[in-house]
Amino acid sequence: MLIEGATRLLGMVDCRALTQRVLDLEESVWLANPQRQQQFDVHAQTQSIVLVFCEGWPAVRILKYAGWEHLGREATPVMDEVIGKHYPTGGVILRAMVARLPAGCRIHRHRDAHPSFSVAHRIHVPLVTNPEVEFLVDKERIAVQEGVAFEINNLLAHQVTNNGTTARIHFIFDYAPQRD
Repeated sequence: MLIEGATRLLGMVDCRALTQRVLDLEESVWLANPQRQQQFDVHAQTQSIVLVFCEGWPAVRILKYAGWEHLGREATPVMDEVIGKHYPTGGVILRAMVARLPAGCRIHRHRDAHPSFSVAHRIHVPLVTNPEVEFLVDKERIAVQEGVAFEINNLLAHQVTNNGTTARIHFIFDYAPQRD
């Protein structure tokens, strides 16, 4: 969404239960749905656990994926906390996923193009990170910290490089406030 600046800091979020649940998942859960990696070249080096994803525009249908069964219970309070503190309630979650970027991998510079991105807020909640992750939105480098949520202007060019020795895992969701 077009926000003032490249990013907006949202602050600490209690994501401990979600983080622990994600860390407890078997590797097969990460590899079960490669659709996002196959559909979007820039995400080819990532793994995703998709909870919900929208279909169609401007009339959307929200589809629950297998990730909802694995993480929905722990993800819902995280989304509710962020929305309750920073956005008007009554909107819709268009997408929700956990994305893992392994050590030595990257998400190439890109802009998100789907029309929904002009009305939805793209929110990141870092669950696991390391100091060698470089996250750039436009020309701004984001100082990512576990449990500190932020919104990005994903209409601007952005990229992520994991130069560390451990994976970077973010919970990402798109929230579209109710339209008048």
